[in-house]
Amino acid sequence: MKVRVGRSPDADDAFMYYALVKDKVNMKNVELTHIVEDIESLNQRSRTAELEVTAISANAYGYVSDKYYVLSVGSSQGLGYGPILVARNDVSLDEIPNKTIAIPGKLTTANLVLKMALGDVNVVEMSFDKIIGAVAKGDVEVGLVIHEGQITHKQYNLTNILDLGKWWDKETGGQPLPLGLDVSRKDLGVEFARDFKDVLRSSIRYAFDHKEDALDYAMQYARDVPRDIVERFVYMYVNDLTLNMGELGERAIQTLFDRASKQGLLPPITLEFI
Repeated sequence: MKVRVGRSPDADDAFMYYALVKDKVNMKNVELTHIVEDIESLNQRSRTAELEVTAISANAYGYVSDKYYVLSVGSSQGLGYGPILVARNDVSLDEIPNKTIAIPGKLTTANLVLKMALGDVNVVEMSFDKIIGAVAKGDVEVGLVIHEGQITHKQYNLTNILDLGKWWDKETGGQPLPLGLDVSRKDLGVEFARDFKDVLRSSIRYAFDHKEDALDYAMQYARDVPRDIVERFVYMYVNDLTLNMGELGERAIQTLFDRASKQGLLPPITLEFI
């Protein structure tokens, strides 16, 4: 059986999938092909259920819940941290309605939480790895940064206007912020989803047991970011909830969808976890 697995070109996903890519662990009778693309591209591809297994933004799942199961492994959940609004100069939140914000994609969870926090704002879509540079050069006034940009924006003398992870933490009384999910196509069945969940969990455990080797592989996706920052970023988003989101992670995802639905930002859905 041939299965395409979508993941983003980021150090945390690379760390998680290291053992699967390098055949340190494998899935019996399944040939995996790894599709490495920007998360918004994967979000868009999920709309037609093109890939059998894929990483997507939690926001995107609101539009594909009829096509995919949510796996209890592989999620990226911020523990008091998350996407950040940055600018070259001090900008108050009151000024945001008059600014244009570069976002990493309309289906990203970062964009969803931005709307939940600030309402309707002016946005322009941009590849996530171009946003910091665009803000630093003055091409856009404000940027919504994700991935390692949450750490590296300080090197560009950018000001942190709003940390959406901290905002969510305060709003929900300390719940994790669900940002990314791994999902399995429903037409492949529950048994396949469980089998893939188990092998991905084995891959993550292998990475934790062989951290230096897994980090060496992850550095291929570092985008010139120093190893110490890459390591810090990886451990921010590959944590206990990544191995098994459990009741805590499931409740956080349910909270995200319930609140977004009440604000008219997502349709009501039924979450199905495997």
